[in-house]
Amino acid sequence: MKLKIPLFFFLGLSLTTFAQENLNYQKPSQSILELADYERAPSVSMDTKKEYMLLTYRNTYKSLDDLNQEELRLGGLRINPITNISSSVTYVNNLKLRKIKDKNEVQVIGLPINPRISTIAWSPNDKKISFSHTTASGVELWVIDVASAKATKLTEATVNANIGSPFSWMNDNETILVKMLPKNRAALLDAKKDLPTGPIISNADGVKSQNRTYPDMLKNKNDEINFENIMTSELYKVNLNGTATLFKKADMYAGESFSPDGNFLMLTTIQKPFSYIVPLSRFPSKSVIYDKAGNEVKVVNEVPLTEIIPKGFMAVRKGKRNMSWRSDKPATLVYAAALDGGDPANKVEFRDEVFLWNAPFNAAATSLVKTAQRYDRMIWGNDNVAIVSDEWYDTRNTKTYIINPSNPSQAPKVIFDRNSQDVYSDPGNFETRKNEYNRYVLAIENDNAYLIGDGFTKNGQFPFISEFNLKTAQAKRLYTSNYTDKKEDILEIEDFKKGTVLVQIQSKNEYPNYYLRNIFQKYKLTPITTFKNPFESIKNVSKEVIKYKRKDGVELSGTLYLPVGYDKVKKEKMPLLIWAYPAEYKDKNSAGQSTQNQNEFTFPSYGSFVYWVTKGYVVLDDAAFPIIGEGTTEPNDNFITQLVDNAEAAINAVDALGYINRKKVAVGGHSYGAFMTANLLTHSNLFACGIARSGAYNRTLTPFGFQSEQRNYWETPEVYNIMSPFMNADKMKTPMLLVHGEADNNPGTFTLQTERYFQALKGLGAPARMVILPKEAHGYVTKENILHLLWEQDQFLEKYLKN
Repeated sequence: MKLKIPLFFFLGLSLTTFAQENLNYQKPSQSILELADYERAPSVSMDTKKEYMLLTYRNTYKSLDDLNQEELRLGGLRINPITNISSSVTYVNNLKLRKIKDKNEVQVIGLPINPRISTIAWSPNDKKISFSHTTASGVELWVIDVASAKATKLTEATVNANIGSPFSWMNDNETILVKMLPKNRAALLDAKKDLPTGPIISNADGVKSQNRTYPDMLKNKNDEINFENIMTSELYKVNLNGTATLFKKADMYAGESFSPDGNFLMLTTIQKPFSYIVPLSRFPSKSVIYDKAGNEVKVVNEVPLTEIIPKGFMAVRKGKRNMSWRSDKPATLVYAAALDGGDPANKVEFRDEVFLWNAPFNAAATSLVKTAQRYDRMIWGNDNVAIVSDEWYDTRNTKTYIINPSNPSQAPKVIFDRNSQDVYSDPGNFETRKNEYNRYVLAIENDNAYLIGDGFTKNGQFPFISEFNLKTAQAKRLYTSNYTDKKEDILEIEDFKKGTVLVQIQSKNEYPNYYLRNIFQKYKLTPITTFKNPFESIKNVSKEVIKYKRKDGVELSGTLYLPVGYDKVKKEKMPLLIWAYPAEYKDKNSAGQSTQNQNEFTFPSYGSFVYWVTKGYVVLDDAAFPIIGEGTTEPNDNFITQLVDNAEAAINAVDALGYINRKKVAVGGHSYGAFMTANLLTHSNLFACGIARSGAYNRTLTPFGFQSEQRNYWETPEVYNIMSPFMNADKMKTPMLLVHGEADNNPGTFTLQTERYFQALKGLGAPARMVILPKEAHGYVTKENILHLLWEQDQFLEKYLKN
C-alpha cells in the first residue's frame, strides 16, 4: 500500500542518504552475509555405467577481476580476444574422482597450477575425460586417465574456444578433433585507433523483417574483419600421446558432428555476408560431409543469410533445418523442412516434413513423416519404432506420435495430445540409453518403453516411472515416489531388469544428494553422496506452499517463509516481501496449476528474498503471477488488471493467516519480474516499496515483440504504451530501487532501459534510487557486486518498509 507521506520527505531522504557518489563496495548485515558467503558443494558427473563419478569444484562467486578482462562483442558473442574463449565462462578449479561404490574421493593429480577448467567431456568408452584449461595467453587441451586419476596436457595454449565446444572425441577413444588457432593468424584491428574510410550504411528493401533487439551485433567493417578472425580455426586430430595432425585447413567452423559409426564427419562453416542486425546463428552457413580421411563427400546444406523471417514464435526459415545424424543408424542424416513457407499465418494441412538421407548421399532424401504442427524433436528407437513430437505455441498444444521409420506410409499414431502448460497431465519423458554407437536411443524392453515424470498433481509432487507398451500405447505405473516430507527427482533408470534407478533426494533442510534406488526390492535406497547443508542458520525456518484464489477464481500459489524464530501462536504482524515473475497462459486451468514443492531444499540466492527471513520479514517466494488470454484474447490485452489482481490475492492470502502488516508489503523481481514490479508500483496502492532488477521499462524500444507478445508495436500501440512503466512514469510515486548490470547482454533489457526510466522518475519527482553494477551482464556473478546488491536491498527495505 502506498505510504501517505509528502513527496518532499522522500526527496529529503534521498538527498541525505541516497545521494552518495563513489560509494565503495559494501557488505550486508552479518545474518545475510553468513548465508551469502558460503562454500559451494561440488557438481557431480557420472560415467555411463555408473562406475565412476567426477566431482568438479568451483568458487561460489566470480571476482571483479574475472570480469575485468579484454572483451570483444561480435555477432552476439562475448569473447576474450587474448585467451580465445567466452568471457562469461565459469571455471572449475579442482577435479576429484570416486568409484561410486567406494566412499573415498581421489584427487586428480597432474592438474595445471591454478586451474581454470571448462568444456569437460567423457570419452565414448568412459575411460578418459577431456577438459580445457585457460592460461593467461590461451586455451590448452588436457585429458584425464580415469583409472589412475592422472591429468596430462595434450596441446599448447592454441585451442580456439570462441564458439561451441573446441573439441570432439572420435569413436576410437584415442583421438580428439580440435579447433586450433591458425598459425598465420592476423592481429585484431583496433577500432578506436583505425580511422573510418566511410559511413556505415544499411538498406531496407521493402520486405518486412521483424527482428528482436539483439545485443552485441556487428557494427562496421572492422567488426566484420575481427569476427572472421576470431571464428577461423584449423582442425587437427590430436592423439592421446600428444601427436597433432592437420585434418582440415582454416575456415570459420561453427559445428562438428561425427556419424554414429564414425566414418563420416559433418562440418558446418559460417559464410558471408555477415549481418549487422541478427546474431551469427542467422548468418549464412554451409554443411559439408567428409569421410574420416578428410575427403569431401557431399555438400548437404547451404543456408542463406536469414535477416527476414515471418512474424510469430512458430515462424522458421525456409529450407533444411535441424539437420543431425540418426542415432540408431550408422550414417543417416535427418532434417526438417517447412511446408508452410515457414509462415504461421499460412493455412496448410501439414506444417513440416521430416526427411531421411542415407550416406553416401548420392540418392535423394526420402520423406519420413509430415507433422500437422511445427516439428519439435525425434527420439530414435530401432528399425520399427521412433517417437516424434510437434508443437504450436498459439494453442500451447503438443502432440507425440509413434512412427515406423521403415514404413513411412504407415500413419503416425498419436499417443499424447495435450496442452504443454498442463503439468498435471504430463505423461513424462521417454527414457533413453546408449546403443552400440554410443548414441542415446529409446530404451526398449520387450516392446515396452519407459517414461519418467515430474509427477505434479493438485495434491503435491510425486515423481513416477511408467512402463509404456509400444503396441497398445498403454502406460502402467511401475513406481511413484510417496514422499510427503522430502522431494525425490528420478534422474535415470540404470538397470531395467533389476529395477535400479538413479535419484536425487532433498528436503527443505537436507542438501540434495544422489542415491541408487531399487524399485523392485521394497524401494531399497543406497546413498552415493553425502553433501552437507551449508545454510544451518535457516534450516528450521517455517516453509510451506500456500494456495489461494484470485478474485476471478484462478488458483494461485507461492512458497511462504516465516522469519527465523517466528512464534505462530503470538502471530506478530511482520513486513512481507513478495518475489515473483509473470507467466502467460491460454487457459485458466493450466494457469492455476502449481509446480512448487515445499520440500525443495531452501537455497538462498540473490535471485530471491529468502535471506530476509533472518531479518524479521515474511517472504512469499515465487508467487504465481499468471497472465491469461483465452480464445482470441491475448494475455497482454488485460496485463495490468491481472497483474494487480495477482498481487492483491497474494497479500490477502498471507494477511488472512495473520502473519503480516499489510501496510508494509514490498515486491521485487528480476528481468520481466522487474517490469512487473514497476507496473505494480505504478498502477496499484498495494505496496510500500519495490525492487526492480535488470528490467525493460519502455516497450517502444522492443517494437517487434517482447517476452510472449508476438504482435508488433504498430499493430497494438495501446498494449505497448499501457504496459510501459516509462510511459506512465508520472503516476509512479512509490519508492523504488532500480538495479541493472552495466553490461547487460539480454535481448531487450539494455542497461539504457533502467537509465532512461530513472531519469524520467527523477525528473518527475518520484522517490527512486538507481544502482548500476559494474561489469555485470543480465545475471550477476561477482562476489563484490552480489554482496553490495544485498546491502543495497537491505538498506532500502529497512528504510522504506520495516521502519
